[in-house]
Amino acid sequence: MNQPLISFRRIDHASWTVAELEPVIAFYNRVFGVTAVYAMGPLDAADMGRDEQGRDWTDTHLGIPGARIRLAMLQFPDGFKLELFEYQKPLGSSTAPLPGNHIGSHHLGIEVDDLEQAAGVLLDNGCTVLERIELDSGPTAGSSFRYFRDPWSNIFELCRHTPSSL
Repeated sequence: MNQPLISFRRIDHASWTVAELEPVIAFYNRVFGVTAVYAMGPLDAADMGRDEQGRDWTDTHLGIPGARIRLAMLQFPDGFKLELFEYQKPLGSSTAPLPGNHIGSHHLGIEVDDLEQAAGVLLDNGCTVLERIELDSGPTAGSSFRYFRDPWSNIFELCRHTPSSL
């Protein structure tokens, strides 16, 4: 194994932007059992200082000048953290997450004990669940997967691994 150039410890969190924090937090709490670690904002660039080059805080640190944001850090029962951003200004040009074939799109994989039970819960809670993927050969042989979109079109993947697979 190559020696990394960065002294890597662990993944701290993943993040994505949503239109409104509260309904997403409530849904993720109800369906996935997340807890809110903290929430911040609104934080408005107009109320923050400027750096030596005259850029406002959100331009300097987020690359988005003149932003007004709210954010929340959520924690899943296993300790994984997901940070949600809500940009109140400037509004982005898209109203839904990118489909999976776009550079920069994302999905979050969640390992579950019972793929079909989890899919049923998701369907009952307004998610779009795609067909099951069964793999009988290759590096993930014995695993099953189902992609789904939450009510805001964020992409997830249910994962079920047998003891002999991943």
